[in-house]
Amino acid sequence: MTPEQIDMVQGSFAKVVPIKDAAAAIFYARLFEIAPEVKPYFKGDMTEQGAKLMATLGVVVNGLKNLDAIVPVAQKLAVGHVAYGVKPEDYQSVGAALLYTLGQGLGDGFTPEVEAAWTEAYTILSGVMIDAAYPAAAE
Repeated sequence: MTPEQIDMVQGSFAKVVPIKDAAAAIFYARLFEIAPEVKPYFKGDMTEQGAKLMATLGVVVNGLKNLDAIVPVAQKLAVGHVAYGVKPEDYQSVGAALLYTLGQGLGDGFTPEVEAAWTEAYTILSGVMIDAAYPAAAE
């Protein structure tokens, strides 16, 4: 990622933070709409799950300038998700739901450049996560 892309991701996420509860609700509604097969992965309180999602996104977004620090966190998270039944192909649906949520939350602020920056960030991190959680698939 370029420094400009990192700034775009961080700046746009800062605009989502004030509406984080609504953003989390939009994210999960969209995820379950486009990938209903993932709904059984989520057994607990969705408000609590949404808070965890936004907190994790915050850690990742704020750490983009120091990937060496956040990659191990992302890898550990991915390995933990395997126990819930998460499959490599589920990451595509999560990415689509994330981009949709950002588009809804940012409105006109979700420019093609911002979308490209988020796509790049998600592509990098989801790749790291998939490689960590499914090493045989990475070969």
